Order: sequence, then structure tokens, then C-alpha cells
Amino acid sequence: MSEHRFVESLPDLIEPAEYAEHPEGRLVRLRIEVSADGVRILGDAFRPAALEALLHELGGGPVEQMLCG
Repeated sequence: MSEHRFVESLPDLIEPAEYAEHPEGRLVRLRIEVSADGVRILGDAFRPAALEALLHELGGGPVEQMLCG
């Protein structure tokens, strides 16, 4: 199981204007950043459980999470 760290803010990858385009709530969006420090995967989803399952499968480190979006 991944370690969860609660943070004050994370970037929004899904804009409110997109909600109506995805009435079934299946949208998951990822941003992959590569730097000298390694790879960072940012994710946003209508259904957090779907995103958490995907991040768990990718593995590799702590998951930063906001308490409310």
C-alpha cells in the first residue's frame, strides 16, 4: 500500500467546464513530469478510487492527496 501525504494544494487537471461532457464520471487525467529528481505523476479524476487504483498499479512512492478539492 502506498504512503499517503496530505497536502494543502495540487494542480487541477480537470476544469469545471468539463463536468457536463462526462456525465458518467469516468474521466481520469494524468500529467507525467520528468526531471533530474525522477518521474512525477500528477492525476485528477472524478472518481478518486479509480485514480488511486491506477497510481497503486504504477507504484513507486508516496501519494500526495488533498483532503478536499
